[in-house]
Amino acid sequence: MMSARYIAKSPRDLPEIAQALLTKYPDPGVFAFYGKMGAGKTTFIREICNALKVTDNVSSPTFAIINEYHTRVESNVYHFDFYRINKLAEAIDLGTEEYFYSDNYCLVEWPELIEDILPDQAIKVTIEVDPENDSRIFSF
Repeated sequence: MMSARYIAKSPRDLPEIAQALLTKYPDPGVFAFYGKMGAGKTTFIREICNALKVTDNVSSPTFAIINEYHTRVESNVYHFDFYRINKLAEAIDLGTEEYFYSDNYCLVEWPELIEDILPDQAIKVTIEVDPENDSRIFSF
């Protein structure tokens, strides 16, 4: 499948890009967000959660590693941040794979640290910062 590219010149562009992602990949599954520190992974995930009608406050699970959010349609969205794990076993011990195969949305920050257990069908979302104008380039 061909990769889609979108440019966000400001945070106001994110809802449209989040909707484009969910339109292209409408089914729940694992979405892996790649980008450097400060690229806007959590900010973009917040917009995806808005589009999914999450009713909870969306914040980075940096210390908790997993946040569970509820939606208005009585489903769950799981938000992972693996930045602080030191080895793959930590992610496995958290039951990560059970979440990944739960038929819920799993939004994963720092997936490169757990690639060995990411499902093959995980949707890869890359966020790059354009240093020329501080815009964000999204590919998925």
